[in-house]
Amino acid sequence: MTQNSPTVSCPRCAKLVRWGPESPFRPFCSERCKMIDLGAWANEEYRVAVKGNDEDPDARSAGSESDAP
Repeated sequence: MTQNSPTVSCPRCAKLVRWGPESPFRPFCSERCKMIDLGAWANEEYRVAVKGNDEDPDARSAGSESDAP
């Protein structure tokens, strides 16, 4: 185990994890925390912020098709 490896907090449970080869699920502390986080993404519990127009892109494309000659 490397003593100089930095430690990070697990994004799910906040347990300290040594950032190195001895932690195969880093930044998560375990496979369980990793899979819980993956499930949250799959359930769309997380959102990535987008700058710009707040319009729905589907509504915008549908509107442009109806305006076609």
